[in-house]
Amino acid sequence: MCLILLAHDAHPRYGLVVAANRDEFYARPTAPAAWWPDAPEVLAGRDLRGGGTWLGVTRGGRFAAVTNFRDAAPPAPDAPSRGHLVGGFLRRADAPGAYLDALAARAAEYAGFNLLVGEGGELRYLGNRSGAARVLEPGVYGLSNALLDTPWPKVARGKAGLAAALDGGGDVDPESLFRVLWDAEPAPDAHLPDTGVGLERERMLSSPFIRTPDYGTRASTVLLVGRDGRVRFVERTVAPGVDGWTEAAYEFRIEGGAGPASAAAR
Repeated sequence: MCLILLAHDAHPRYGLVVAANRDEFYARPTAPAAWWPDAPEVLAGRDLRGGGTWLGVTRGGRFAAVTNFRDAAPPAPDAPSRGHLVGGFLRRADAPGAYLDALAARAAEYAGFNLLVGEGGELRYLGNRSGAARVLEPGVYGLSNALLDTPWPKVARGKAGLAAALDGGGDVDPESLFRVLWDAEPAPDAHLPDTGVGLERERMLSSPFIRTPDYGTRASTVLLVGRDGRVRFVERTVAPGVDGWTEAAYEFRIEGGAGPASAAAR
């Protein structure tokens, strides 16, 4: 996944709002979002090669998502799959802080990653290129393939779009968030980062929604976690050369209390 926009404890009706794009090679086999047969409490898509996922929630209100950290050098062939960082948290019962503390000791084994984990009003971030884990204060955040809130054009544009969708404090329309995610306008060259992949590829990767001959946005996800414990999860998957999308939509109430980043209503 290459773009995660989220509002943590920053809206009167929602403890957590997430809008995210997963970018991946089209040839990598993937299953759309569903309840996992081998972990029925987990709702997420699935990487059918590595077995993990890029974003998911549980019936009990746990949330996790990951992005890769863009390095010019390819990852080591024996590096573990970063998708297991998300699946591991969703399958376990550890508090977010305890999970990240245990992970920190072996984080260097993985290729570069940024990981978000949350439960019960708490949201934390750990990147293995960023140092210690952080507790996130209430606010609007953006994450792509650099450190949290690095102001790449897609991150700055996406955060502005998310803030506009939240303005007014009423119900959030998922369509307004999908419009933010499906912005395919490249950034001006003068605003592009230099991450070692060359100007042409920086240009191709600069928009929130990406489409190239072999790589692009495979799935867009909107997650709304209400302060009343109601969860709405909508994933739209796209395929190269095909107009439209396939949608998987789920609604449920968190079992056993408050959900991720859903503090008591103010």
